[in-house]
Amino acid sequence: MAHLGPGRRRIAVPVGLALTASLAFLPSVAASAAPLGNTAGTAAAAKPDTTGPKLSYVANLTTYASVKAAKKAVERAGGTVVTSYEQIGVVVAHSQNPDFAKQLRAQRGLFVSVGATRTAPLQTVATTEEGTTQKLSAADAAKAAASATDGQEPLEPNQWDLRAIRADQAHKINDGSRNVTVGVIDTGVDDTHPDLAPNFSKGQSANCVGGVADTTDGAWRPYPDGSDHGTHVAGTIAAARNGIGVAGVAPGVQVAAIKVSEPGTSLFFTEAVVCGFMFAAEKGIEVTNNSYYVDPWLYNCKADDDQKALVEALGRATKYAERKGVLSVASAGNSNHDLASNAILDDTSPDDGTPVPRTIDPHVCLDIPTQLPGVVTVSATGDKGFKAYYSSFGLGVVDVAAPGGDKWQVPATPDANGRVLSTVPGGGYGYKQGTSMAGPHVAGVAALLKSAHPKATPSQLQAMLKAQATKAACPEKVYDATGALVDATTCQSKWGQTGYYGYGVVDALKAVK
Repeated sequence: MAHLGPGRRRIAVPVGLALTASLAFLPSVAASAAPLGNTAGTAAAAKPDTTGPKLSYVANLTTYASVKAAKKAVERAGGTVVTSYEQIGVVVAHSQNPDFAKQLRAQRGLFVSVGATRTAPLQTVATTEEGTTQKLSAADAAKAAASATDGQEPLEPNQWDLRAIRADQAHKINDGSRNVTVGVIDTGVDDTHPDLAPNFSKGQSANCVGGVADTTDGAWRPYPDGSDHGTHVAGTIAAARNGIGVAGVAPGVQVAAIKVSEPGTSLFFTEAVVCGFMFAAEKGIEVTNNSYYVDPWLYNCKADDDQKALVEALGRATKYAERKGVLSVASAGNSNHDLASNAILDDTSPDDGTPVPRTIDPHVCLDIPTQLPGVVTVSATGDKGFKAYYSSFGLGVVDVAAPGGDKWQVPATPDANGRVLSTVPGGGYGYKQGTSMAGPHVAGVAALLKSAHPKATPSQLQAMLKAQATKAACPEKVYDATGALVDATTCQSKWGQTGYYGYGVVDALKAVK
């Protein structure tokens, strides 16, 4: 989840990818005169300590505080403003003052919360999938092409996932509208790929790493040594029906790249993700796909001052994007965690330093953006329709399910590969599995819905996704991580929902009808 988490995010082996920002805070009358964490005026005016590690921070303003006053407070505390978002009252800053956050928090007329976005110093220079990419071999490609029927893309016989949600039938009715764009907030997209170039929207793409959108041509592409995660996700959403390679769920819509992962680590930090949501909102993107969790915390506990600030900033950004017409889709994660339980062992956080095992309550310690209000949470299934062995779940948390791949659920395809086949950088194709692969199926179906109902709001699109989903009851058995069939004792059901599948598996054919 900043990584791609268990089943979503970063391209390395996953570490396993509900706050409505209340803006009714305190007036900022005495803000500029408030002391910087000290009671003595002389101490407040003293030169800030700059001997600490250089960290990045988000500062969330009160309702009536001005960004101008907040910037001055940041500078007085020894910080440098990176960017600010007046629309949501969030300032991103860097500082080497060890007491930077503490000093800003003391100014309660200005700030609701302030927190470091990471635990390790900034470097000069992750996603949610399960395992590494398997490249498509020439032999398997030839085998698929030989079995393709009229109207199919050459590799489509291997795309069991399209048939699982009836996307192949939907394409005979409507491929989606060019007026709809899905933003892939991820590790970058190779827009030169022949299956992606026809549908790529450069004008809605950027590199948000560091917190400031860079729209320089090609800035949105993966780093040379970076992950193929975002390119794979983009292909699942909107690979063109052009007689080449694979087909996407919505091959007629546009796809944009919003790169938010750090070079070298593929970590997803708050300042970059906030930038991603804000950029999508201002660029008229209708749907975003978020197959990651925001690093460095797999779960963000609001009792912690830093983590609370991260949840606040991201909650404000996603709600703003929703108000601007953006539906956000996010992967549930690959840790096989029950997100509706009362206790989960998080032994991977922080992932940018030395993890300290802790037991958290997912009701108050949130996986973000997955558990933020208004975000569609997606679990993963395999070819047999079972929940994928790695997929996290949770009754009342998971909204819908979609194919994410499962190596133990082997399909009757030419390649007999239970993972999801899609595009990878350099014009190639490869297989991945994870909730990272499930999310883009839902984003694609949402794009088809938006194409058919252009005036639908994000909440209406989410309601249609749930209403049209194919209901799936709790199974008796599921595969575990070893490939053994075990009793599905962790699946709960209530009010027409299950913890494994939410309201059901999305249906592309119903979306276009």
